[in-house]
Order: sequence, then structure tokens, then C-alpha cells
Amino acid sequence: MEKATFGGGCFWGVEAAFRKVKGVVSTSVGYMGGHFPNPCYLDVLSRITGHAEVAQVEYDPEKVSYEQLLDVFWSIHDPTTLNRQGPDRGEQYRSVIFSTIKNK
Repeated sequence: MEKATFGGGCFWGVEAAFRKVKGVVSTSVGYMGGHFPNPCYLDVLSRITGHAEVAQVEYDPEKVSYEQLLDVFWSIHDPTTLNRQGPDRGEQYRSVIFSTIKNK
């Protein structure tokens, strides 16, 4: 199994999209990319932590490729809108990808 983490608006919507993908084994949501240890929702909402809302995706690369996951990611949000997706506004809703896979 491999993992990748995506942020593109509210993490519940991002997670819901990836849960539908065949080959995705599990998903979880949280915060990444900030400078504040163990932030909670109110910390991130205050916009002082630097974190983004993200969904971590664990997937079977034999059933779905990283490139296919990227296709899903690009289709579910607009990466050209700075720090917002739809009605969600703020740095925590930015478009971001974290990967643990070398050469990705």
C-alpha cells in the first residue's frame, strides 16, 4: 500500500471523492503543512497555524495509479483560486499535495 495526501477545500469533500475510487483502501482527514504542533479545528480556523485541511489516501498501486489519483484531485477542485474552494475561504483551503513516494 502507498499513501498520498491531498488538500483542495474542505477535507470532507476531498475525502468523499477519493472514497469512491476503486483501489483506495482507506482515507482519513486532518491538517498538514503548518508550524503549530497538533492543531485542532479552532487553531486552524484562526489562520495562525499555516495548516491546510487535507485527506490522506491509502491506496493499492496495483489497482489505481498515483497518476489516476491526481486526475481525481484535479477534477474535484479549482487550483487556480488562491486559498479558497467554492464557499470555503482561507489559507486552510488551499490546493496542496503531500506525497511519501519518491520521484512523485
